[in-house]
Amino acid sequence: MKKTVMQRMAETTASFPDRPAMKFKRDNNWEAISWKDYEARVRSAANAFLKLGLEAGKAVVIIGGNRPEWLLANIGAIYAGGVPAGIYGTCSPEQCKYIAEHSSAQIAVVEDGAQLAKFKEIRPQLPELKAIVMMDGSDGDPDVYAWKDLAGLADSTPDGDLDRRIEAQSADDVCTLIYTSGTTGDPKGVMLAHDNLIWTAETVTASAGVNETDSVVSYLPLSHIAEQVMSVYGPMVTGFCCCFAENMDKLGDNLREMRPTVFLAVPRVWEKIQAKMVAAGAKNPWHLKKIAAWARRQGLRGGYADQQGRSRPLFYGLAQKLVFSKVRLKLGLDRCHLAVTSAAPISKSTLEFFLSLGIPICEVFGMSESTGPTTLSTPTRYSTGKAGWALPGMELSVAPDGELLIRGRHVFKGYLKNESATIEALDDDGWLHSGDIGEINDQGFLQITDRKKDIIITSGGENIAPQLLEGKLSAIPAIAQVSIIGNGRKFLSALFTLDPEKLADETKLAGSSANDVASAATCSKFQAYIQKQVDDVNNTLARVQTIKKFTILANEFTIDGGELTPTMKMKRRVIGKKYADQIEGMYA
Repeated sequence: MKKTVMQRMAETTASFPDRPAMKFKRDNNWEAISWKDYEARVRSAANAFLKLGLEAGKAVVIIGGNRPEWLLANIGAIYAGGVPAGIYGTCSPEQCKYIAEHSSAQIAVVEDGAQLAKFKEIRPQLPELKAIVMMDGSDGDPDVYAWKDLAGLADSTPDGDLDRRIEAQSADDVCTLIYTSGTTGDPKGVMLAHDNLIWTAETVTASAGVNETDSVVSYLPLSHIAEQVMSVYGPMVTGFCCCFAENMDKLGDNLREMRPTVFLAVPRVWEKIQAKMVAAGAKNPWHLKKIAAWARRQGLRGGYADQQGRSRPLFYGLAQKLVFSKVRLKLGLDRCHLAVTSAAPISKSTLEFFLSLGIPICEVFGMSESTGPTTLSTPTRYSTGKAGWALPGMELSVAPDGELLIRGRHVFKGYLKNESATIEALDDDGWLHSGDIGEINDQGFLQITDRKKDIIITSGGENIAPQLLEGKLSAIPAIAQVSIIGNGRKFLSALFTLDPEKLADETKLAGSSANDVASAATCSKFQAYIQKQVDDVNNTLARVQTIKKFTILANEFTIDGGELTPTMKMKRRVIGKKYADQIEGMYA
């Protein structure tokens, strides 16, 4: 039977009223919120939103870090018949405005003064916005409320009003929005229903063997569907505990303190952990290095033996006792039975590094439009370098052109106010066209081989629409063409070509003596001149979208050169290969 978020929350609260639903750190001490208290606080937030004028179907935008108030605002908005929409904390005021306006937001929940400042800047352009709520801090503006003010607002709202909002909702109603970038650069609002969220969370947790005794550490952006499934809806359907990391800098300490049983990380986080471990290992005396090298050989052989149904090496157990157990303890993963990577491609070298230490990282594939996961890997069924197998009830198919198609109860309702994009993504048979090129082997494991669309996914799991950035950067007078680089990388970089027609004027403004494209490309004064203009563009972007490095090429992209199609579209793969040396130089 299909269920709403409210029904599933009530069931879990009734089953585990006194078990911890959330843990967070305050004044250096960990505090817990029980499921019974969690639901009471959700109802209080929902009643307060009603008092502030939230209408059914209107949005509550939320911007801030991982903390209980984020979840309370999110679920409270759903209870009140509203639609929560998360905004990445790095978004610029302009980007916040787009999402708030597009979602018809009537309430904005912001973390602190810095995020409040963004909404104060754009507030005159948001006539539907009725109130702003601060998770932390307060403000003298009469339309800005401190979080502690919500309890008083809730007390003056009859419970009957909230109950009527709850009863009016059905499992097929849209209850949340996930904003994701499209190829045009404009964010698209992915509409997810109650049933999308609850059914997906139930399917994933059951398949992964997760129950109420488990725990996770929440630290990835909650505006991302993967973190919502992990930190919001997974706990809601099983009763396990969500522990909030203090911040990214303290993640390592928090892991050791909380010792989660399930841990999700994007590739960039796994890479950072790997780099720290390698650096620490390099300082060990020679005999410990030899033991570690021996153990890792046992670990890698054992990991592949597990995948192939063969016996582990004879001394695997000894390696586990001498090395693997100590590594897990030092990382805070000694109780972790499921280590997951998602949101972006991960290198095989990183997967094998952890596999050699007895930590198989289980890959998951999904997208916002499929409520997050569509495939799953577990320690008892995984294949290094493959993205897992289709979850029960989730269908995968490969189209004649190689595009991966997805179907099931987890597939979204469509894009908000964007019928053309919805029609493009969802066909008449209910298949979601993923935009990824994939293969499914005889064992049912999926491997993503390419991206049909141009969306860049950084190693940190951020989805970036390159056309938007390329459009902004190509507006720099001296720049003719721009190719954004960053798929699977730590940051974005760019290749620029120059406009010969404007070069003379621009070099003069730069104080450069360069007299042609080739000399301008290597002139330090001209590069500094371009850097200043790139900085100006960066100031209009979210931090994850900013261009950290660029290279000026001495030639243009052309059809004859192979960089452009006959219709003048960039061949990104060709550019990546042709200018591989310049690209690698920016990441060296």
